[in-house]
Amino acid sequence: MLCLAALSLGANVPGQLTNALCEIHNPGPRERIDAPVVIDLRAMTFDFKVRSAAVIDDAGREIPSQLDDLNGDRLPDELSFVIDIPSRATRTLKISFSPDPPAAYPSRVHAQMLVSDKNRRHVPVLAITIPGSSNIYNQMHHHGPAFESELVAYRLYFDRKQTVDIYGKFNKGLEIQASGFYPSDDQLAAGFGDDVLLVGNSCGVGALKGWDAQKATHVEPVLSRTERVIARGPVRAIVEVEANDWHYQGALLNILTRYTLYAGHRDIVVETFFEEPLAQQLFCTGVQDIKGSLSYSDHAGLIACWGTNWPVNDTVKYAKETVGLAACIPATNIRSEERDGLNYLYTIAAPGQKYIRYHATFTSTKETFGYKTPDDWFAHVRSWKEDLDAPLEIKVEQTPRTR
Repeated sequence: MLCLAALSLGANVPGQLTNALCEIHNPGPRERIDAPVVIDLRAMTFDFKVRSAAVIDDAGREIPSQLDDLNGDRLPDELSFVIDIPSRATRTLKISFSPDPPAAYPSRVHAQMLVSDKNRRHVPVLAITIPGSSNIYNQMHHHGPAFESELVAYRLYFDRKQTVDIYGKFNKGLEIQASGFYPSDDQLAAGFGDDVLLVGNSCGVGALKGWDAQKATHVEPVLSRTERVIARGPVRAIVEVEANDWHYQGALLNILTRYTLYAGHRDIVVETFFEEPLAQQLFCTGVQDIKGSLSYSDHAGLIACWGTNWPVNDTVKYAKETVGLAACIPATNIRSEERDGLNYLYTIAAPGQKYIRYHATFTSTKETFGYKTPDDWFAHVRSWKEDLDAPLEIKVEQTPRTR
């Protein structure tokens, strides 16, 4: 559902603000709600530093949008927003770019990373790099960056596991800034969600792992490891984990994995960037094999499970949780389907390439808005894959306008 725009560039007159027309077509059989749209600004031409954009829909209403600097050069690389669009319909939007400060839109996502000091205060940070031999897991509140939409929340472990863990909600809304992933008794009584999975040494939900021909392996040894928050809303949250000089299958790999969560979504986009083209290295990803779980696979990239466990070791305060997990990997990257005792997996490769992309998602039965049976969950993820396989078709034409 994530689409990068194909650009048809028009003339750009110096001293003028720049407009664009964005045509979006939904080729699929279902209406898309909060469908992500991403426009690559690096393919566009501006004679000023873009600081804001106004996206106006075909009814004349402004749609909240977000500019993101993905590479740290303090220039926006992408514009994103979400849109509702009926099946087989086309919508045309107008976009105005400006050097003026951005508008303040209500945020539908949140991301944070906090360091805990000796006085149990939590200090916000945006990025931390550690030597590969260090372990900062217990110094990080919620053990790494946490990010959420109104539907779900995730966290990314800051250690060799780099596991994706999950937080389920009773009601739609943003909670992590208030609960810190660990709700108080009062917050639990007020209807806050909490941790819903004990991930252990598994891949949790869609974490990229190594593969040793028998089981998933952690990302180690490495020279250094970095985790960072790239974007915190209002439209999408982006967090990254970077591992440098990973000694893996006869190579030293520099690898960056980016997780993106959009407003209105429970699924995450997982993108992995490699500094050099890959050879024949095999990786793996999938979902945790919860003890006693039911599983579903289409044997072509979609893997899912439904199971119940205790999310933490404290089985007095917390009841067992029932969750549905799923991952969807492009068939072109798949080499085999595996089960290693902890995970339902696909092994994946991308020889000659520097990029792998896939998706992961989950539900918990505590949700008042989610899925209550394995049959409902497996039906949902089949539809989810169908939508992923029929992305929005997006065309953008850049045009000038007078100030």
